[in-house]
Amino acid sequence: MTRRPLAVAITGGIAAGKTEALAAFERRGAAVSSADELVHRVYREDESLKALLRERWGDAAFDADGEVDRAAVAAIAFADRKELDWLESVVHPRVVQGHADWLAQQEGATLVVVEIPLLYETGGEARYDKVVALTASPAVREQRRGAYAEREARLIPDEEKLRRADYSYVNDGTLEELDAFVGRVVEELASSS
Repeated sequence: MTRRPLAVAITGGIAAGKTEALAAFERRGAAVSSADELVHRVYREDESLKALLRERWGDAAFDADGEVDRAAVAAIAFADRKELDWLESVVHPRVVQGHADWLAQQEGATLVVVEIPLLYETGGEARYDKVVALTASPAVREQRRGAYAEREARLIPDEEKLRRADYSYVNDGTLEELDAFVGRVVEELASSS
């Protein structure tokens, strides 16, 4: 019988270093996936989603080539909480299914790591064996990404994410320090499995 890989989710606020941490896990042999990349793919490939977006928002949600215009969709959704709730209700199930499909294909992997910014907000933590939460100070995050507070206001506070996670890290240092943290997590996961 094939053993299921250990499934780890990375979460955290905007500009906390989730993508860099995911890359560090990959360098250590983990199979990796990103919810953001999956959302991009869903917008590109899911014709039923495109039909729902066109029905709800018309041409305003599409670019000149007929593809989903993510910036336009974000502008519509973030301007009205009801629209954001609707968008999340049609996108999140597709992303969850995409992750489940991807995980099912990872036979032979011992460790799979998925970057999911809205892990706790969507109740997704139950699908993973361990959670790594990252944060960074407001000054560092603003330096990395620019103003983020307005988008972050609707999310679970970082302090809560750090409290709920199996591993947490304040990513105010260098990439080497983040990489060393990931290395320690991988070593601990390997020794406990």
